Parts: sequence; structure tokens; C-alpha cells
Amino acid sequence: MGKLDWFKNWFNTPFYHILYKDRNDEEAKKFIERIMTFLAMPKDVHILDIPCGKGRHSKYLNSLGYKVTGADLSDKSIQFAKQFENETLSFDVHDIRNRFTNQYDIILNLFTSFGYFNQENNIQVLKNIKNGLQSNGKFVLDFMNASYVKEHLVTNEIKVVDNIPFVIFREITNGEILKHISFQHEGKQYRFTENVKYLDFSTLQTMLIEAGFTIDAVFGDYQLNSFIESSSERLIFVAR
Repeated sequence: MGKLDWFKNWFNTPFYHILYKDRNDEEAKKFIERIMTFLAMPKDVHILDIPCGKGRHSKYLNSLGYKVTGADLSDKSIQFAKQFENETLSFDVHDIRNRFTNQYDIILNLFTSFGYFNQENNIQVLKNIKNGLQSNGKFVLDFMNASYVKEHLVTNEIKVVDNIPFVIFREITNGEILKHISFQHEGKQYRFTENVKYLDFSTLQTMLIEAGFTIDAVFGDYQLNSFIESSSERLIFVAR
């Protein structure tokens, strides 16, 4: 597996969804409710959730009464999500590095689904998002607080899920946060590495401005408390 396309391989495997199956859905739903209340936009807006994975957050947004499109690079995830489509919920395969054919009122990039590429491509992603918004559109970027991660890095961990022992080693090197994942399943050895750029507050702020955004708010957790670089676990930008 090449370093540049790690996300294509890893996100398309069933093991990715097994490892992260215990993510806190209730916390995610409460965050979505809070951020939509903060955005204070009418229910007839069109929301793009990218990348959407198997569509769990897109489905919840749709249940709140919004028209939602979920998009993801993983064709297997989109194939799964399409079973939930209705008149106001649709799913498409889309590489976020490519321009969008439609314009949306809100674009959401949630739960550290950014920073997978080199600097040029990461900036292009932000420009694509800006160009994919209506003139009064809003963008929510939910990223890890890299400064907090650096100070609280858990380097070694074994996590057993569905009787699979995932051996995890984390490191920060050459401006990247790396999460090496190895495990055995049915006698076969697997190894994957998640590779996310080390993007702290000032770096992301500069990137958003370079892409043409105006930043309206910055939060430090899913309760929408103020961002404090030394102690906040999340880094959530609301931009337009």
C-alpha cells in the first residue's frame, strides 16, 4: 500500500469499520444538533457531508429535516449508504480533491477527515469547498487539536474489537501524525498506517484564509466551548 493512497485502501476495508465501531454516536448527534443550532440556517438548506463514510451522520442530519448529500471516496461505503436514500437524502462517490458540480448552503467536514494530502492538495480541498458553497454558505471543519495531541500522545495501545487484537503505535514525525495499525485475521497479517498532517491552530487558520474563507467562530470541543490551544481536544472552525 502506497503512502499517498493509504486512505483509499484502509477506508475500503471492513477492518476500518470494525476498529472504529465503538465511536460515540450519541456525542456525535449532540454535536451535530449544537452546530446546526449555532449556524441558525433554515431547514430548506442543502447540506453536503464529506467525507460521509457509511452515512451515519448524513442520515441523522436528514432525520432533523435537512436535505443532505453524503459523499465519500470509498465506493464500498457509498454502496452501503445508498440503501438509506430518500427524496431528501442522497449519496455519491466523490474525491474531495475534485471540484463539486453543485453548490451547497452548508458543507461539513467532521471528525478529523482533513489533512490527508500534501499542502498543495489540502489547500485545493479547501478551495473546492469554498467554490462548492453558495454565496452565503457556511463551512464547518472539525479537526483534532494537534497541539493537544502532541502533549498527550499515547504511543502504544492494543485494542481488541470483535476478537481482533489491533496493535496500534502512534508517532509524530516530519510534520505528520502517524497511526500504525497491525493485526492478524484468519491467519493473515495486515498492516495499515493512517497519515494526517500536523496542522495546528495557526496553520489551519492561515490555510482557511488563503483559500478565501472568513472565520466566524472557533470551538474547542463538541459542546462548543471556546478553543484553548493548550487544553482543547478538538479544533472546530466555522467559516464562510
